[in-house]
Amino acid sequence: MQIVTTVKEIKEIIKNWKGEGKTIGFVPTMGYLHEGHGSLITAARSQNDKVIVSIFVNPMQFGPKEDLASYPRDLKKDSAFCESLGADLIFHPEPEEMYHKNFSSYVDMSVLTEELCGLSRPVHFRGVCTVVNKLFNIVQPDKAYFGQKDAQQLAVIRHMTEDLNMNVEVIGCPIIREEDGLAKSSRNTYLSKEERRGALILSKSIFMGQKLVKEGMTDAGELVEKMKAVIETEPLARIDYVKAVDGLTMQQVDTIKAPVLVAIAVYIGKTRLIDNFIVE
Repeated sequence: MQIVTTVKEIKEIIKNWKGEGKTIGFVPTMGYLHEGHGSLITAARSQNDKVIVSIFVNPMQFGPKEDLASYPRDLKKDSAFCESLGADLIFHPEPEEMYHKNFSSYVDMSVLTEELCGLSRPVHFRGVCTVVNKLFNIVQPDKAYFGQKDAQQLAVIRHMTEDLNMNVEVIGCPIIREEDGLAKSSRNTYLSKEERRGALILSKSIFMGQKLVKEGMTDAGELVEKMKAVIETEPLARIDYVKAVDGLTMQQVDTIKAPVLVAIAVYIGKTRLIDNFIVE
């Protein structure tokens, strides 16, 4: 497995692979990989000739008071993990490689980015769309793999590829959870033991919401209030949002009628965690 740090080098490798008729599966990440990322790499490995994993903590998608500096990093561990799952190449550029000093081109989106995480993280999706656009242009993948835990991000990227006529198939993969239900996340490492126990309130709320919908609840407002009530029983939890939105437009809905995304963002101490379920 190779680790490549420059755009020039990876483009040359991809040119050769394409010349040989190889298909490329791509897994964009910010590193500190876990089994959730592993499921994406495994899916890419099963469906493509070559697998590329990018590890790049993208400064553009962090706000000024967010955790860019403290975001966990461990390239050695990530490299061993990727190699064990059959990845062919890691693309690990420095910020200066991705954004030269005169960089001034951005990808913006309306509507889909104005709800959920877009409200509390106003610069986030501009950064996500810009970096994913750049990565797609560099890697030229046939298929790209994203986790359903970041459901709004997945919807945004799918919409961007359609709007901009990109030749890449965007594939969403299911949420991977810990044995006790907590959704896998690199930010889980921020949690103290007490906070880690408290964080289980997210999955408890999600599982209850799923059960209510399965039992026939269709009033979105009622569902949201019941899920909020569960979260509010945890003293360490502070709700950012609990919302039911259209699965395609990310706009709030009054009735649970597929496709609907029920998504939550909750602070446990200082750590912001997200989770969701989809009604299909």
